[in-house]
Amino acid sequence: MDSAFLITAFATLFVVIDPPGLVPLFIALTQGMDPGHRRAMARRACLIAAALLLIFGLFGEVILNFIGISMPAFRIAGGILLFLTALDMLFERRTQRREGQQPDPDHDPSVFPLATPLIAGPGAIATMILLMGQAGDAWSAKLAVLLLLAAIMLVTFLFFRASPLLERLLGRTGTVVITRLLGMLLAALSVQFVIDGVRQTGLITG
Repeated sequence: MDSAFLITAFATLFVVIDPPGLVPLFIALTQGMDPGHRRAMARRACLIAAALLLIFGLFGEVILNFIGISMPAFRIAGGILLFLTALDMLFERRTQRREGQQPDPDHDPSVFPLATPLIAGPGAIATMILLMGQAGDAWSAKLAVLLLLAAIMLVTFLFFRASPLLERLLGRTGTVVITRLLGMLLAALSVQFVIDGVRQTGLITG
């Protein structure tokens, strides 16, 4: 198994899900809750998001094949989608859109909007399908991607648990800086997805 692939997979999932960028939103959505209730919200949101991403990771390619979409085509489309997400992060439109998804005060925010679309959004779903496709037929590589997903969900949960401290340390400016740095990284990764997809079509070589 290529260690470079594992590093890229972890970085891509981390950047797309963006745990640091979710911290201010988690605080806003769970404002007024006691620590125990807030911890339950964080745990439930991460478990539901993990289940959604697991389902798409395992069966997303089957669905694509059923409707006649090749993996190179999806890799190109996914790369473009991730590039648009990167632009939103760079210009702060992603944060503004997320902050606009405020639920009803009496609504449980763990499912919507925390689990989906904030954690398991279109970009994360596309990333899981792409990474599982890159893993090929080797179940060891597929298992590694799933373990990386579990690790990212654990990291997200820990960010949620530490949200009050992180909010004080980073502040609004720190969160924006981190989000924009991650956006630059995601832009480069998305271009690589497109290049790999075009290469698989045979239009370019090398």
